[in-house]
Amino acid sequence: MGASQTIVGMFADVCQKYGNNPVFSALGHTISYQELDRLSTGFAAYLQNRTSLSPGDRVAVQLPNLLQYPVVVLGILKAGMVLVNTNPLYTERELAHQLEDSGAKALIVLENFAHTAAKVLTQTHIKYVFTSQVGDLHAGIKRYLLNFAVKYLKRAVPDFDIAGRIDLLSAINQGAQYSLESPVLDPQAVAVLQYTGGTTGIAKGAMLSHANLTANMAQSCRHLPDVYREQSEVIAAPLPLYHVYAFTMHMLCAPYTGNHCVLIPNPRDTDSIVKVFKQYRITCFIGLNTLYNSLLHNEAFTQLDFSTLRNCSAGGMALTSDTARRWWELTGCAILEGYGLTEASPVVSSNQNGQIRAGTIGRPLPDTQVKVVDEEGNEMPSGEAGELWVKGPQVMLGYWQRPEETAKVLTQDGWLKTGDIAQIDKDGFISIVDRKKDMISVSGFKVFPNEVEEVASTHPDIKECAAIGVPDEESGEIVKLVVVRSNPNLTEAEVRAFCRERLTAYKVPKVVEFISELPKSNVGKVLRRELK
Repeated sequence: MGASQTIVGMFADVCQKYGNNPVFSALGHTISYQELDRLSTGFAAYLQNRTSLSPGDRVAVQLPNLLQYPVVVLGILKAGMVLVNTNPLYTERELAHQLEDSGAKALIVLENFAHTAAKVLTQTHIKYVFTSQVGDLHAGIKRYLLNFAVKYLKRAVPDFDIAGRIDLLSAINQGAQYSLESPVLDPQAVAVLQYTGGTTGIAKGAMLSHANLTANMAQSCRHLPDVYREQSEVIAAPLPLYHVYAFTMHMLCAPYTGNHCVLIPNPRDTDSIVKVFKQYRITCFIGLNTLYNSLLHNEAFTQLDFSTLRNCSAGGMALTSDTARRWWELTGCAILEGYGLTEASPVVSSNQNGQIRAGTIGRPLPDTQVKVVDEEGNEMPSGEAGELWVKGPQVMLGYWQRPEETAKVLTQDGWLKTGDIAQIDKDGFISIVDRKKDMISVSGFKVFPNEVEEVASTHPDIKECAAIGVPDEESGEIVKLVVVRSNPNLTEAEVRAFCRERLTAYKVPKVVEFISELPKSNVGKVLRRELK
């Protein structure tokens, strides 16, 4: 792989190779590989020449899926600095923790979210704040119209005051006047601090090296050659790029193969996804179960022409069989369910076209070892359930400044303990049974929430649901099912009767609660802990 063992080396190769081909589009504007190279070099040169920042310093990026995101990310890495991916929707507490914990010295933030940052900067090491407007990288009049509409018509930019803030577009333009002294990058150096609740507690920064990320990129492309055909794909990107799944798929795999990603700033705005499908000949769609489910409930989406759509992938949470079936019936495109976690950069396994085994997360990527172990760490035979352990070049260096936490999940010989309960069949297909910590214990019997949800979600009047364990004096815990119903007349008794026909008695929900919406992360993952 040579130079492309670093993300910067990979982009140097592809920007030269694919030149004027489109690489990213957002809100109707497209930039080419060459433009991405030029703009990111301008930002890198600004960081190098107009700030006191040095290689190795952490730079936080708090942007949704806009053209600015790939430009600044590549610029940070070209300057030899470390990217700290930051969710724009963080609360003050979450943002302060991540900026303080990472020791970030600079922040790039969209003006729409700058009011939160303004309140916490004094608690951090931040020296430089770059602010950006939605239309910054659009041409001429379109830029002004977009920015005017966002600020004055939609009133989507709350007032904020950040002394000495730097306008991002001005910085990129000023940087173009300097030449960039490219630092020598070590493939084993940290490229990204990716924060995760991880397998335990408080958000920690997983240290992902250039080698971790480029290895996972190459592994994914080898495993899914017909998903990333060279210079052939137009990939819809609704999942936020600051999330590691979307980061690897769209920021790395797609450019690596010369493909074009259409960025969608808000994954919850299903109408904007419909618009993208109408505007572009989408060949590939990457989402997760809740997003697929919400699109299936969008009338305009169900009327679209899906003749160019060839590949769909899902990760981040379990794909229900009902969603997979209905998506196939609508689009004629099967969803390839995969599995990963932040600590593995993130992809561990995936189903492949022509060999999908429903209900599994497919087989491991090339150069990836997996095993299932019991409580004592002994490997379990095929078909038995236990904790999934993973080993490969994509496994993180460890958690940032948390050696004790690192020691809990990484063994001396490089195995990553995922905290997920899995089975591996004789053909090597992996099934995730559940999260270790989400498991419900009813009178000593283990109940996996995924199984209950899988069954309940097939009820025609249930739109979506989540199962949790709640304390019970007699049995320790009982199963509670929280339901969003599509038919307001659906009753608790009907739900329980439906489950009773399909589940062993101790797995049947004892309590059913109806709510209007399940709490979800910005990526769309159901937050069971909030339900608890």
